[in-house]
Amino acid sequence: MAAALAVVASIGAGLAPAQSAPPQKPLLAEQVFKNVRVLKGLTVDDFMETMGIICAGLAFDCSDCHANAGTNRVNWAADTPRKVIARTMITMVQNINKNNFGGRQEVTCWTCHRNRDKPLVTPTLAVMYGEPSLIPDDVVAKTPGLPSPDSILDKFIEASGGAQRLAAVTSIDATGTSTGFGGFGGDSAAEIAAKFPDQRATIVTYPPATGRGKEIRVYDGHRGYTRTPLNVLGGFELFGGDLDGARFDAELAFPGQIKQILTNLRTGEPETISDIPESQSQQAVQKDLAPVKSYDVDVVQGTGPRGLLVTLYFDKHTGLLDRELRYSDTPIGRVPTEVDFSDYRDVNGIKLPFRIAYVWLDGRDAIKLNDIKTNVPIAEAKFDIPAPTPKP
Repeated sequence: MAAALAVVASIGAGLAPAQSAPPQKPLLAEQVFKNVRVLKGLTVDDFMETMGIICAGLAFDCSDCHANAGTNRVNWAADTPRKVIARTMITMVQNINKNNFGGRQEVTCWTCHRNRDKPLVTPTLAVMYGEPSLIPDDVVAKTPGLPSPDSILDKFIEASGGAQRLAAVTSIDATGTSTGFGGFGGDSAAEIAAKFPDQRATIVTYPPATGRGKEIRVYDGHRGYTRTPLNVLGGFELFGGDLDGARFDAELAFPGQIKQILTNLRTGEPETISDIPESQSQQAVQKDLAPVKSYDVDVVQGTGPRGLLVTLYFDKHTGLLDRELRYSDTPIGRVPTEVDFSDYRDVNGIKLPFRIAYVWLDGRDAIKLNDIKTNVPIAEAKFDIPAPTPKP
């Protein structure tokens, strides 16, 4: 899906400039956007993720609710009929959960819409008599008789090189290429840099002809920042669930500390998962990117920073991590972010993935690394938080 952009608001004031110390108060949606009515109090990143939930639920993009979106004639603040309906629906969902489920989030946009603008109201015989779709719940229930979470994580640590070798890694510097969803950006230059214990930066530099500049995700040990193409805000600092996810990714870059960054561990039923296709473009297919593969996996779920729900999928055969699936919360549903890892190779005695597929509600990056170095100097400036640059 194209960018998951604003549905119920518009850009107003600019973002505050970046500061050298962690800000005491997060910037809220109503401070940045005009005409926010039912989603006040959300941080900017949580507000944008909420827009993504709406887009995913209804198979919409921004132009479905904002006239002339994608052009310089868009008026994000205007109350179009669909924006008005969106507010009503958000309030309805919140009231259903409040009045029927004690405030627990049991009903969301996805509950009824499921990637349709109008929910299905009649059962279909094809679904009734077809192969059942067994989609696991977000929250994993403890299941007796399965391997313990600790044993699965210990197997992963050993498969990755062992605790002693992993503990000796203090930095990672990797370079390669990145291809966006549908071949967006072509083979853009990609770099991933990380410093122990919790600094990480992913920088994708698009070809000059695209006019897209750089895509940036960075966590400096305290603060986070993101800039992605087609994002209505440009670049902005993270404060909510995305900040928790950025911190977890930075810590997971050093897998030896996996048992320290997750709590409340539990084992789920084993599953079979498949790679997410790296691109749907014919150009990418002709370049012979890795085909889709399936993996039998052990499932471990735990709690990350500030209650972040994280599910990890470990290859039953190799013990290595195939997938990370984490969720941040919004008033109308959980926001999934998925990171797939494959093509593990030996780097100075430890196993690191040379293919990383980063998938979120606003797009997809398929990163193909060709060089990874460990324990090399990395300039502290690599993890600087840029000044926010919202689009007009």
